[in-house]
Amino acid sequence: MSREIGIFALPMVLVPGERMPLHIFEERYKQLIGECIDGEATFLLLYADEQGTRELGCEAAVTEVLDRFDDGRMNVVVEGTAVLKVVELTRGRAYTTAMAELAAEDLAAGEEAEAVLDLYRQIAAAGGGDPDEDLQASGRPLSYTIMARVDFPADEKQRVLELRSEQARLMAIVDLLARGLQALKQVEQIRLRAQTNGKVPHGD
Repeated sequence: MSREIGIFALPMVLVPGERMPLHIFEERYKQLIGECIDGEATFLLLYADEQGTRELGCEAAVTEVLDRFDDGRMNVVVEGTAVLKVVELTRGRAYTTAMAELAAEDLAAGEEAEAVLDLYRQIAAAGGGDPDEDLQASGRPLSYTIMARVDFPADEKQRVLELRSEQARLMAIVDLLARGLQALKQVEQIRLRAQTNGKVPHGD
């Protein structure tokens, strides 16, 4: 079933369970977020870049108002709740609105879950995170939990979000994490070489 919801288009991607700070300064978004706060309503955060605004994104709720300024600007924290797909745009508000519905998905995960957890633990250990954190405790799909904790490029994050099966998302995340781990190892190698000879080599 579809319902009308306000649209917030940004060059960033939110996933269910992820918390994100936002600085609200455009008049249309001041109105949207203000109405969400007053009415305890949600909005739909859609990824937008030079190619346009996507039709699939994450419903978000304002969980904390950090600052309110005299000119109406706000600093807030939002949390992703569900993945929605735009059915059609609607009119009548200062901000964009649309009829949107829950995006269908297959939550069955295969053996990819263990590979994702192993790679995440390696990256967390290398990056100072908690490799022993129970990522499945929330009950949310593992793919969303990983995406909320790893700083993937926004376009890659959107690409994974648009995959509507957990198995496909996990397969994509395995590739992204493997590339990220390799990059971390290369940075560490450069750091160690720099310590030993004072120079960063262009290559062997």
